[in-house]
Amino acid sequence: MFLIRSKKAAVVFLIATFAIITSFFISCQKELSSEGLSIVPPNLTTKINSSVSGFVTDENELAVESAEITIGDNKTFTDKNGFFEIKNTVVVKEAAVVTVAQPGYFKAIKTYLATAGKSAFFRIKLLPKIIAGKINAITGGNITLGNGLTLTLPANGVVNAGTQAAYTGQVNVAAHWINPTNPDLNRIMPGDLRGTDTTGALKILTTYGMAAVELTGNSGELLQMAIGKKATLTIPLPAALATSAPSAIPLWYLDEITGLWKEEGKAVKSANSYIGEVSHFSYWNCDMPSNYVRFNCTVTNAKGIPIQNALVKISVVGNPNNCGYGYTDSSGFASGAVPINSSLLLEVFGEYNCLTGLYAKNFTTNATANVSLGKLILPAALSATVSGNVNDCNNLAVTNGYVLMRKDGIGFYQALGKSGTFNFTTTLCSNNRVASFVAEDKSASKASDVFTTTLIPDGNAIGTLLACSVSTQQFLNYAVNGINYSYTAPADSLFQYAKPQNTPPLLIISAANLLANSTQQVSLLFIQSGIAVNSSQNLMSFGCPQINNLSTIVNPIAIKITEYGIVGQFIAGNFTGIITGPAPGNTPYNVTCSFRVRRYQ
Repeated sequence: MFLIRSKKAAVVFLIATFAIITSFFISCQKELSSEGLSIVPPNLTTKINSSVSGFVTDENELAVESAEITIGDNKTFTDKNGFFEIKNTVVVKEAAVVTVAQPGYFKAIKTYLATAGKSAFFRIKLLPKIIAGKINAITGGNITLGNGLTLTLPANGVVNAGTQAAYTGQVNVAAHWINPTNPDLNRIMPGDLRGTDTTGALKILTTYGMAAVELTGNSGELLQMAIGKKATLTIPLPAALATSAPSAIPLWYLDEITGLWKEEGKAVKSANSYIGEVSHFSYWNCDMPSNYVRFNCTVTNAKGIPIQNALVKISVVGNPNNCGYGYTDSSGFASGAVPINSSLLLEVFGEYNCLTGLYAKNFTTNATANVSLGKLILPAALSATVSGNVNDCNNLAVTNGYVLMRKDGIGFYQALGKSGTFNFTTTLCSNNRVASFVAEDKSASKASDVFTTTLIPDGNAIGTLLACSVSTQQFLNYAVNGINYSYTAPADSLFQYAKPQNTPPLLIISAANLLANSTQQVSLLFIQSGIAVNSSQNLMSFGCPQINNLSTIVNPIAIKITEYGIVGQFIAGNFTGIITGPAPGNTPYNVTCSFRVRRYQ
């Protein structure tokens, strides 16, 4: 996604603009025309086929497995590496929407310009949904985060979002401020910083700060503002932007259906904040709108081979912090929106954490013409082609699998060809050119050992990776009074997470049917201290659809740990015991359980 502000406004917007650029730039628009000018309402009826892939991580940069990905009418789930891919799904050409849903996190929404025959790539970092405080719905009140984000609710101003019935209990407020100067803005912000103003015209936006807010009731029900009521939202303004920030600024909310921001109301600058009233909750944004033209380019190596997932930065000349980022697709192509009447600098990098530029080119824009820079050729010494093949335990070609390369701490995913081969070109962005490779046979749930090598310019023949050494199977099987039940990845969601703040520290393993409702879940909780292979851990609780969650463990039940790898590997174990149901029945249940789940903590 590209959006860079004009040279005149460069000092004001700083890094804030880079988010706009990133979102636009990830999109792929091969043919440019006058429709790129932001003077007409967006066309949200024309649809085409599009392919999208990417990686999803949490706030700690750990891969998020089993996050639900929705693109068009198709759904998929991230794998253990946080990777997802949907091919040839029908999307809105002008604003294709990628939605990521994961319990405990705000919904992540990415928007891009889609083009037939081109794909889009994202790196998405989820925002944790943490309850910041509670407000009495009858009296109203406010909560303030440590960073200054403040929400004030009026008295009797909240209703049940589903039924519109007045709500009178405690309001749980989950809130997160999105700092416009955050270097990760392109990965965490929703949409692509395009929006429709009050006239319906499509604009690119420069953000001065965003907020994610969600209201829930005592039973977890979603709440919203009552008709005719408004809440006051105070959004912090970073010091780097405060001096030149306008005294009043339009407010925009994210339309989760279209993926575009919509102008609604305004906020007024007060000291180091913007304060405005809002009539409903989702993502809110303080932005200045402007017009744009479209830009594209194709990045290749010296032999003309496309380089995918290369990071492209465009900045205002003389102000490198006023910039935006985007990724090339599988054909090396990238496009997006850039400001009119500007002198700009394009740079190619290996990744967002690589500070060494691989290529640079200056160009200018005017008020009417879109820009195509054609092929950008990286020097031969700054790219590497990697090739090899993957076999299974029978030394036969793996036809349903992939190779995951990790380079400079970042993952790159390459699907295998029909004969089990892989061949791709990547950048060499630093002196540390060590890369690791793991191959997986999806059909057999087997992976290879890690293969590590130092990449050199041009050709790197990896040879044959044998996807046979490591089992990747994850499951949670249990029986209640002799009746068996099973959850198995990837058809089902399996998670391991810890609560080290508890006394004693606890570890939780849960599983859920991805296609069922929330009642189809099972979880077990046990003491985390002293976990090791062949250790016995005390089972603290066990819940499943067949047994009431209020059940108790009268006689101690020991979980035998049979496998305990490092984070990223697996924990496995089993137990047998009697779970006692709640009063007045106090029904005993004979339970057996075995599990194997990837460790995340």
